Amino acid sequence: PELSEEPPAEMVKMTKSKTFQAYLPNCHRTYSCIHCRAHLANHDELISKASVISLFFFFFFRVNVGCGPAEERVLLTGLHAVADIYCENCKTTLGWKYEHAFESSQKYKEGKFIIELAHMIKDNGWE
Repeated sequence: PELSEEPPAEMVKMTKSKTFQAYLPNCHRTYSCIHCRAHLANHDELISKASVISLFFFFFFRVNVGCGPAEERVLLTGLHAVADIYCENCKTTLGWKYEHAFESSQKYKEGKFIIELAHMIKDNGWE
């Protein structure tokens, strides 16, 4: 089944005072920006926390994240077109989005987001 980048309507609540910031439900374990505590992703949307150097998490869905222009970069897994992503609340660069993978074995990354561990914190319901 094809997955959508947009969250289900019941998952995101927009605040009236800050229309640029969305909040995920309190009942879900979430990841937030370590710098300003804006919600970034629901734990259920985590695709993988395994990485070559274990410094980032791989997500499908995210909130409060802006995206810059795409550019080609050679990463550890080859050439990709990626766009830096940033927290829309505090403007901190958080990681990147895979726009295009040039190698067929890396196509599964297209449209996914990498958020570096150094820029996020666990919120809501973690024990």
